Amino acid sequence: MSALWWLSHLAWVGGFLIGALLLGHIIRQHRPPASTLAWILFIVMVPYLGVPFYLVFGGRKVKLLARRKANLRREAEREPDKNLSPLEQLLMAHGVSPADEGNRLSLCETGEASYAALIDLIEGATQRIDLCFFIFHPDRIGREILNRLIRCAEEGVAVHLLLDGFGSLQTRERFLKPLAEAGGHFVFFNPVLHRPLRGHTNLRNHRKLAIADDRQVLAGGANIASEYMGPDTETERWRDLTFVIEGPAVVRFVELFRADWQYASGQAPGQRATLTVVPACRVGEARLQVVPSGPDMPGDALYDVLLTAIFGARQRLWLVTPYFIPDDALCRAIILAVHRSVDVRILLPRKSNHRLADIAGRSYLREIQQEGGRILLYGQGMVHAKAVVADKDLAILGSANTDMRSLLLNYEVGVLVTSQIEVEQVSYWLEKLMQGCEEGVDNVSVIGDMGEGLARLLAPQL
Repeated sequence: MSALWWLSHLAWVGGFLIGALLLGHIIRQHRPPASTLAWILFIVMVPYLGVPFYLVFGGRKVKLLARRKANLRREAEREPDKNLSPLEQLLMAHGVSPADEGNRLSLCETGEASYAALIDLIEGATQRIDLCFFIFHPDRIGREILNRLIRCAEEGVAVHLLLDGFGSLQTRERFLKPLAEAGGHFVFFNPVLHRPLRGHTNLRNHRKLAIADDRQVLAGGANIASEYMGPDTETERWRDLTFVIEGPAVVRFVELFRADWQYASGQAPGQRATLTVVPACRVGEARLQVVPSGPDMPGDALYDVLLTAIFGARQRLWLVTPYFIPDDALCRAIILAVHRSVDVRILLPRKSNHRLADIAGRSYLREIQQEGGRILLYGQGMVHAKAVVADKDLAILGSANTDMRSLLLNYEVGVLVTSQIEVEQVSYWLEKLMQGCEEGVDNVSVIGDMGEGLARLLAPQL
């Protein structure tokens, strides 16, 4: 037999063994059934494409990273406090730090307000400023923010800028080089071309936050780019939501940033500021619980929180998201809330910046609408805000969209608001956003229905 035959035979056997090992790994990942089945079919039917794709994009949990970030989790108590709400007991089981009392929460309802708040944080920092963003676009707004960070570094402020390697793919190192020359630091999280076969390429850091002197944090959904924020009103600017927190909850963001920075750079971001918040420092009445979620955590805290909140809603469930691609469990939970006579409203853009995501989500929205839920479509541009209000005692803010990428794949951070005054502030903002929305998702043709069905099959990978 020729050497070519032996090589092809060995390649076939090796490919079969690798495929078999990957199938076992996929099953042990405890993914949603639709996602598991999609990967299995891809590998079995097109192994020469499916195997390398899974090696690059198929990872979901990074156990080694979870162990290295053990400082983010507290030990779950064997006997949970029965006086706590079901959500807080759930998060205790996930090892999430308990809620912090005595915070101040301020909403930034426009891109101009978000920009002003970010500038205030940067200009007011005297010791350090830490920033983590999915997108830092080198446009007019990006250059302005970068120049202010450079001035901070020149004045002796410790500046740390953490950017996602895919979201900020257009942001070249030469654009950020002046920051390093001024004494600041920057690093990219999971660069796309850095060791892609580890399976981490698909795991993106979608968190957005800026921390000044460990005392104040700006977080939410907005990135640094002109479509998200700026000093002047622009008709094309997206509707987004950020918020500023002062008080004990800031410590949770500090711990999260330091863990992300150390993972991405291999080094700790220096000593904490001497002004570090201590738990006894009360500056307001907001009760907040910071919930990190992602490949560095053993469970899916934000997904479980959202599902539990939906099941627990009794009067209202209002949700705003740029992309709505739930799994069957979330969709069914929302329908059951409608059947319980809960006021269910889902607000999203009439047309988002991701057409495939729109198509994939329409069938879910139509299903909820047919059962009596209200679908509100914002027709005045792109909505990028992420928020949930359940009854009068819970709001969920943060960086996560209502899709399986955010809830099961990305590094995200959410904030549970359980103080009634702050929950009402969020609901009032959301109610204003609902004004002028178009209501209802149109029916589609047979061909359109087939297209939505195909997109729904691909939804677990979107």
